[in-house]
Amino acid sequence: MATLYTQQTKNVQKTWSLMAVFMIIVVLLGWFISYYFRNENILWFASIFALGMNVVSYWYSDKITMSLAGAKPTTRDQYPDFYRAVENLVITAGLPMPALFVVDDPAPNAFATGRDKQHAAIAVTSGLLAMMNKDELAGVLAHELSHIGNRDTLLQTVVVVLVGFIAILSNFFLRTTMFGGGRNRDSREGGNQIEAILAVVGIIFVVLSPIIAQLIQLAISRKREFLADASGALLTRYPEGLASALEKIEAYGGQIRNANNATAHLYIANPFGAKAKKGIAKLFMTHPPTEERIAILRG
Repeated sequence: MATLYTQQTKNVQKTWSLMAVFMIIVVLLGWFISYYFRNENILWFASIFALGMNVVSYWYSDKITMSLAGAKPTTRDQYPDFYRAVENLVITAGLPMPALFVVDDPAPNAFATGRDKQHAAIAVTSGLLAMMNKDELAGVLAHELSHIGNRDTLLQTVVVVLVGFIAILSNFFLRTTMFGGGRNRDSREGGNQIEAILAVVGIIFVVLSPIIAQLIQLAISRKREFLADASGALLTRYPEGLASALEKIEAYGGQIRNANNATAHLYIANPFGAKAKKGIAKLFMTHPPTEERIAILRG
């Protein structure tokens, strides 16, 4: 019989499987572009650039994310219930106290960020604090603390950088070949049929790889949301609190003012609200369907 524990284990396994596929795409893409241009320096440069992006994201992800969201640091005097709820949960979870922020926005939502447990931060909107009762707020905060405890904040940072890395490599290749770059004419004319087929397959792969990478990122985001739901419910021992909170967030349906695609996957629910469920946008949803999350919690 499926339980929150089996849900937790299943999602960890699926996440690492997706990450393995992600890394294979990165390696194959880098190898093909270096092979096509007969220049290993391209792969070295791209790898160093990607590493630099990872370092910046690792050290400054919390500051960048809070700035993009318009979040302001808060004190115990300003939001005593918020502070007390987090303090009680970190004691139960065995986690350090994260920095707390509030986003002045009526749309109910929350997110966690930071490179590790010692440098973590949680932000909630003023709308969430106003709308949730004690149990619902605890459910949301337990979900966000689970992201910190599961190291999802670091994983998501790495995934975003990898998506950007693939997009940059693909764009570089297409622009260069469009303007006449690539192999010299003699090597192309003297090549055999197998090499020509490899080139065609490689170019198709380069064109499709950013889309594939984006879909893998979304799949990982969705799996981590299920995992955080399960972990949060185990932390509070009251799944109904989070389920009820998700119902209220879903019913609101409005968009957060500072919502953007770069940080959308961090929120407990899609910050674009009902817009994210219309037309082709459904294919690129950063979160699993709220109805499915609620059903699992209540099941």
